[in-house]
Amino acid sequence: MYEYEYDVIVVGAGNGGLCAATLCAKAGYKVLLLEKHNLPGGCATSFVRGRFEIEPSLHELCDKATSDKMPSMHQIYSDLGMDAPFLREDHLYRVVCKGPNGYDHRIRAGKQGFIDSMEEACPGCREQMETLFELNDLFDAAQIYMEECGGTTNMNPLVLLTKYGDFVRAAGNSTDALLDCLGLDDKAKSLTNTYWGYLGDPPRDLNAMHFISLLAAYAQEKPSMPYDRSHGMSLAMIKLFQQYGGEVWYNSPVTQFLYDRKGAAVGVMANGKEISAKKIISNVIPNNVMNLSDKRFVKKSMRKLANARKLGMSVTTVYLGLDATAKDLGIQDYSVFVMKDPDANKQYDLRKDMGIYIVNCLNTVLPDCSPEGTSMLFFTIPVFDGDFPTDLKPEEYKKYKNDVAEKYIRDYEELMGLDIMSHIEEISIATPVTFARYLSTPNGTIYGYMSQTWDNVVNRTVFKDLENQVENLKFCGGHSLRGDGYPSGFITGQIMANVTIAELKEGK
Repeated sequence: MYEYEYDVIVVGAGNGGLCAATLCAKAGYKVLLLEKHNLPGGCATSFVRGRFEIEPSLHELCDKATSDKMPSMHQIYSDLGMDAPFLREDHLYRVVCKGPNGYDHRIRAGKQGFIDSMEEACPGCREQMETLFELNDLFDAAQIYMEECGGTTNMNPLVLLTKYGDFVRAAGNSTDALLDCLGLDDKAKSLTNTYWGYLGDPPRDLNAMHFISLLAAYAQEKPSMPYDRSHGMSLAMIKLFQQYGGEVWYNSPVTQFLYDRKGAAVGVMANGKEISAKKIISNVIPNNVMNLSDKRFVKKSMRKLANARKLGMSVTTVYLGLDATAKDLGIQDYSVFVMKDPDANKQYDLRKDMGIYIVNCLNTVLPDCSPEGTSMLFFTIPVFDGDFPTDLKPEEYKKYKNDVAEKYIRDYEELMGLDIMSHIEEISIATPVTFARYLSTPNGTIYGYMSQTWDNVVNRTVFKDLENQVENLKFCGGHSLRGDGYPSGFITGQIMANVTIAELKEGK
């Protein structure tokens, strides 16, 4: 019998990998976590410029689910015995839409706050907003039913079609189609669609169930921010992993996935050494795993699935450390979405011409996140496949970044009546090139694959065997079953850890 060095190797210490590794270690298995950087967390980290510790990617998250039976970060933390305090924001977002049909509204968090503020902005939409939350309750119930059935072979199609018919219809439709079905007028639809930028797909393509589930979760449970920032979350998780007996190697990129003659995963190559394990969990996007594997062991159907999927968006992010407080600068809001047109699909189409960008001020939620007398802003600009100039020369890159930053800062200053430029103490600009270098993802995608009508959470869950076609190899993270987002990473890590633990217990 093959002698394995570890029970489980987890590749990548992002949210999903950290969660999977910690759960497997807690279950008593010998686990090795491999991370190419010198810190855990992936995107859930921080970096320092001058006297500012900057949050690179986390805008906000929803650590709780809209049903106690649905998986959530809160439940995972509780199961692990992990303590990470969260602060909550009372507003979902402020939306400033330009143009003749523009508007400026603040949408409050909390189910009733959301419905009331939507009614104030769009009189007559209250009933549709209440229906939206009722639909989400149905979505939760349907997913719980699917989970309790233990798989597609045990589900009764008639039950799905009769008891959860609207769930089935929404799962196969776009967000646009669902909101039209609810009878929302253009403005109400526009305000409801605000979060499309966080999922990275325009509403005409974005899966309805995925979008409504996310919106309802944020609206009902309120956006949250870890008090110790995402880097603090990652450090707390890795500490717990090590307390459970887990072993972590930093500065250890995996350069090859190893297979036996039958095509089953048996280990990886890292630091020039072959390391074997009974099970491999990858927090690395499947595209990269296939590139690091002998082609003989990559099934054609697996490659076709990866090629059929549309890569999720990347971003250009401008991080600012300011020498004045948010109050002194006149900044009141944590999250501001700036739109060029009320139509969310046009925002996507106009994205190269400032169709949509997001501005966050963390100090409004965590006042002490920067030194006394200062504040931080960061601008997030969605970038999709083909948007970044392919003919940009290395010597032109710095000017390109600076021009983009100035363009958006000037626009925001003029729109909001603020002075930002004269208060910039530190500035750092990340583009898709930055994220591609740091994350090693195709095109620098931060979201894995887009959640489209055919490739959505439900379909990925129902056909999860297509996701994990290599024996002993599982995938977790934002490119996996649940789609993008911090909570999704943790949840897929939990799912794959539980499957792996069950297989190890059964001796598979």
